[in-house]
Amino acid sequence: MKVKVKFFAILREKVGTGEIPKEIREGSTVGELWEMLKQEYPKLAPVQMRLLYAVNQDYVNADYVLKERDEVVFVPPVSGG
Repeated sequence: MKVKVKFFAILREKVGTGEIPKEIREGSTVGELWEMLKQEYPKLAPVQMRLLYAVNQDYVNADYVLKERDEVVFVPPVSGG
């Protein structure tokens, strides 16, 4: 099944784009998708920060099971002053 993945801030810089389509197996979770993305985009692997996950504009946990055409957003912590 296909989902749309969006990246913000430093994650966008590491992937080189703000959005990608991704083919995943049915029953995949947000956490499993993140692990797949780290394999596909090695620059993401060192990211050890606590990410926020959103699916279809609602925050979810890493164990959230994805569905066809979900929009998944990975949001790094915001810093600044």
